[in-house]
Amino acid sequence: MIWGNPTQRANLIKLGVLILVSALLLSCETVGYYTQAARGQLAIVFGREDIQRLLSEQSLPADLRDKFNEVLLIREYALSELKLPVGENYASYVDVDREHVVWNVFAAPEFSTDPVNWCYPIAGCVSYRGYFSEAGAERYAAELAADGFDVYTGGIDAYSTLGWFDDSLLSTVLTRANYQLAGLIFHELAHQVVYVPGDTTFNESFATTIEREGLKRWLLHRNQVETIAQAQTDVDRQRQFVDLVARHRERLDTLYESDSDASEMRVAKARVQQQLRDNYEQLKLSWDGYAGYDNWFSRSLNNAQLSTVSSYNDLVPFFDDLLRQSGDDLQQFFDEVDKLARLSEEERQRRLEDWL
Repeated sequence: MIWGNPTQRANLIKLGVLILVSALLLSCETVGYYTQAARGQLAIVFGREDIQRLLSEQSLPADLRDKFNEVLLIREYALSELKLPVGENYASYVDVDREHVVWNVFAAPEFSTDPVNWCYPIAGCVSYRGYFSEAGAERYAAELAADGFDVYTGGIDAYSTLGWFDDSLLSTVLTRANYQLAGLIFHELAHQVVYVPGDTTFNESFATTIEREGLKRWLLHRNQVETIAQAQTDVDRQRQFVDLVARHRERLDTLYESDSDASEMRVAKARVQQQLRDNYEQLKLSWDGYAGYDNWFSRSLNNAQLSTVSSYNDLVPFFDDLLRQSGDDLQQFFDEVDKLARLSEEERQRRLEDWL
């Protein structure tokens, strides 16, 4: 029966509300976008399989059994030690039968690295538009490109529904190492603790703080000290990657603010893009053969792509300091962050500037 159990009925109602709001407030084109989003989320909701039930099946492959058992331990730790709102999150599994669960479309003008923003009823304004099918994302990207925008489409393996639904473990994340999976779960659950619509830097910095602090505590709890060093190496490489892209993005910003004409800008833009590729190859020499960003650098490196690499973790030092001021007590820390989130944008920004 399509209506299923009470939880499924509640999920259907939530999806219906989102579509109704879209129909009342937005254009027909946007209603179509929300409809595909609702269908995609609905497919995940009804594709769920209870992890405990799967573990009871003798035919379950050993690698999945190991991964599921690990996730159950991560959930237990997130609830008891990190005070995260676990609920029924990650208690179910969904095989989405594709490489990514969502494809995000990014866009920016030909001569600007400032991304186009789209605004949504719950998430606020963000610099991407997500599609549950690669074809749908590519079609929309082609429309934007035809209008003269630089466009970039990137696959996403996991996302948070911000507490509207119980998030599931997706097949798209199973290839990650166990410590990376733990960090991902801590990160996504943090978005359900505090989320400020439209303030990506605040949200991502907070979630990253919980991801890193939670992972460090989790690995110490499991006596996996060597893995802590590996996780820190991941963080260091990511920071170097972001810094590298940010430097070249600043060069492009300077170029776009100059008096050069369009043809000169195009030539200079291509030169900066090639310099970025060359400098990445130099950076990799210090990474002991690690090539995790090669696929990213194989793309066009246009303004839309560069706009996806922002210093969204700029406030991590602030949150780290706030956690220390809270005596490393996570519940007290959450309460302090919640107070910040409830301030007006101007007041919150003033508080952050005072810290800086």
